[in-house]
Amino acid sequence: MDDNYTESSDRGIPTPSLSFITSLLRLAFTILLTITTTHLYGQKVVVRGKVLNARTNEAVEFSNVLVTGSTTGTQSDLNGAYALELAPGTVTLRASFVGYAPESKTITIDGSQKVIVLNFRLQPQQKSLSEVTVRGKRERYRNKDNPAVALIEKVIAHKSQNRKESFSFYQYNKYEKIEFDLSNISEKFRNRRSLKKFDFVFNYLDTSQVTGKVNLPIYLKEAVSNVLYSRNPERKKEIVEGEKMTGLGNYVDNNGIKVYLETLYQDVNVYDNNIMLLSNQFLGPTAPLAPQFYKYVIIDSTDIKGVRCVNLGFSPRNKTDLLFQGTMSVALDSSYAIRKIVMGFSKDININFVTDMRLAQEYDFVQNQGLMLTKDELAIEFNLLKKENGMGLFGQRSVSYRDYLLNQPIDLSRFTGLSTDVDKDAQNRPDTFWAEARHQPLSGKEQGIYAMVDSVKKVPVFQKFMNTAMFLLEGYKPIGPFEIGPVSTFYSFNPVEGFRLRVGGRTTASFSDRMAFETYGAYGFRDKRFKYFASATFSLTDHNTYTYPIKHIQVSVQNELKIPGQELQFVQEDNFLLSFKRGPNNRRTYNQVINLDYLNESKNGLTFNLNVKRIEQTPAGALTFEQSSSDGGTILIPNVTSTELTAGLRYAPHQQFYQGKNYRIPIVNKYPIIQVRFTAGVKGPLGGQYNFQRLIAYANKRFYISPIGYTDVSIEGGQTFGRVPFPLLTIHRANQTYSYQPEAYNMMNFLEFVSDHYGAIFADHYFNGFIFNKIPLIKKLKLREVVTIKSLWGGLRSENRPSPENLVTGQSGGLLKLPTDQTGNPVTFALGSRPYVEASVGIANIFKVLRVDLIKRLTYLENPLAPQGYGIRFRMKFDF
Repeated sequence: MDDNYTESSDRGIPTPSLSFITSLLRLAFTILLTITTTHLYGQKVVVRGKVLNARTNEAVEFSNVLVTGSTTGTQSDLNGAYALELAPGTVTLRASFVGYAPESKTITIDGSQKVIVLNFRLQPQQKSLSEVTVRGKRERYRNKDNPAVALIEKVIAHKSQNRKESFSFYQYNKYEKIEFDLSNISEKFRNRRSLKKFDFVFNYLDTSQVTGKVNLPIYLKEAVSNVLYSRNPERKKEIVEGEKMTGLGNYVDNNGIKVYLETLYQDVNVYDNNIMLLSNQFLGPTAPLAPQFYKYVIIDSTDIKGVRCVNLGFSPRNKTDLLFQGTMSVALDSSYAIRKIVMGFSKDININFVTDMRLAQEYDFVQNQGLMLTKDELAIEFNLLKKENGMGLFGQRSVSYRDYLLNQPIDLSRFTGLSTDVDKDAQNRPDTFWAEARHQPLSGKEQGIYAMVDSVKKVPVFQKFMNTAMFLLEGYKPIGPFEIGPVSTFYSFNPVEGFRLRVGGRTTASFSDRMAFETYGAYGFRDKRFKYFASATFSLTDHNTYTYPIKHIQVSVQNELKIPGQELQFVQEDNFLLSFKRGPNNRRTYNQVINLDYLNESKNGLTFNLNVKRIEQTPAGALTFEQSSSDGGTILIPNVTSTELTAGLRYAPHQQFYQGKNYRIPIVNKYPIIQVRFTAGVKGPLGGQYNFQRLIAYANKRFYISPIGYTDVSIEGGQTFGRVPFPLLTIHRANQTYSYQPEAYNMMNFLEFVSDHYGAIFADHYFNGFIFNKIPLIKKLKLREVVTIKSLWGGLRSENRPSPENLVTGQSGGLLKLPTDQTGNPVTFALGSRPYVEASVGIANIFKVLRVDLIKRLTYLENPLAPQGYGIRFRMKFDF
């Protein structure tokens, strides 16, 4: 792969959370510069605290906290925390929950206070209900003869008729609002002198009704759409009519943030067996297997719009597993439908950077035909260190629905095209559109977010700071419409070049929306040779050259030192950290490449690619290109030149990306990725020395297996037709760095195996802590287990084996000897009847970012320099 290739490889599973966190950090950095000390909270005061079990000191979840003599109140969250905003005066608050004696406390609120902390400690007691007896003392939980389990089994048995997909047709109008705030801003932080230039932002501070913490809104995204559904044939379509969001110009990819938020805050159907949230899959509380992993208890009974319901509590048997906890109100009629549900995570769950999550949904009858969602809210609080009272980010998604039409036939022609269509004018709607389209008006604070963020961008101090932050986070230093970088490649070293210096850069969107240029120059002090790269990209769409879907033409030239068979994901080959390698790695080639590329992507996930490339490979370091002479001697061949025409087809349904400046990271989903590429080598034009054809097919898919994690499976196969020397065969992807490469062979040496036909399979299973979560003490570390197996089958046909009769003496079109060491022993091999196999076990989420794998090579141990023992590899990976 050439350095001018700007999309991250689809091989391996990318790390979407890293770019998401990076973007949020940029937003947070912005806010750190936007707070001063001149704001007053106003008349109301926040009263907040926790409701705890007086005996065990554990949180009493979903307890009621009410102001006596009024309807003002709230409910504690999964950590027992609550918050109320009250006017000055003397009030009495009462905390209560079934199975506990209520407690009341009286407080006096005056104008000088900002926050009052008031905790409740409830004494457990026995309380008999008509359905079950709840006892304050802890008893061993059992499914047998448990009326709560009998009730959830009724819910599971009837859920197919209660899902909205039970309707033959439905359609509705949907209004979605996602807001992100910098959360829990402290008084001390607001008093920093360095933030005075941004005092206007301070007017937008607000108090969250969910957490009771002081927040500053930094991001707002609104969308209005029409949703259509047909059961037979099953089709669903969402047409986005309007979309509006804040933006920070070229500093942050607003569309990328939007995509990530849509991935993290997905639509949740509580009847699904598996629920996707925060890029993870959770076993739902109504899944058939749920009673084996959840505990259920009947709390009390209630009345919802004339229907008697039971409040059913549920929680994970193991609090660190990827499961929910909360309460659901189940109708005690023949439907056993869920009328209301509030759920979140245990504070001990094996999820990173999330201190709290709360999902609240309510269902109501629509047109007297069936139940549909009428309330849908999801709130998540993020903190890098998971400190409950630390400064972090708070995101809330609120969705409302109206204009329901049920069981009214829909013309199937309306489902043509993509499953989600965005109107071409969606992002350019006037204020009059939004005044009518919003289901409820924005609050005063929300209305000001757009103007506030736009004002921040114009402050010179902010621009200077963001340029510095971009340099630290991405490694590029902007100079007008050009950026210099990446800094990680300025210096590196290897056995052939010795010390290597490199400097380069690229144009930015401010230079042109339709054209992009990139270049670098490098020099090796040992080989005393200059290397270079230059590319020009021309967009054939109305957006820039990197925004999905891409349609462009790219021209590039390159003269560079390469390692045959090395194919890295997401990093440059001359990254300083990759200079450290195990074993000999001095067999390389100087590649002179001229490349013309046409890429055409479509929103349905289909991509077509045409490429014309001339590659001249010259051996470097200890590598030589040799043929045998008639007298038994050796003839050195100066180079191998090929002219290659390639056509590629890729299908990735529902593919989404986080878009960087000149890179993008695909967001993994449950759908397969399939690629087919055909290359024809042509002898004659542009100096090509060989006629050959190569066909390669690749497929990748993630399989979710809740609650025990997920498996990533990749399969690949290829065939080369024709008679070609080893540099034009398939040189299998090896890795001699100490960085773990997901779809390279980490215990294979560079240039160790070549094939003209092969098949490969990679399988990685991520347990997400399912095993470690059951081990005392270890479970507190939130570690996660990974197991991997990699297998490769292949070989060389007789016509491509460099036997004496195939070494055409002195002819440029002949075969070359396979590489040997200085004593003549072979170091490059063809695969035999055995597959190459390596396996590994790994521990991920060490300090939340580090993965360490212990790898063992299982076959071809007799090859020279083959690693005999175990290898340790490292990988940085940010995940929720």
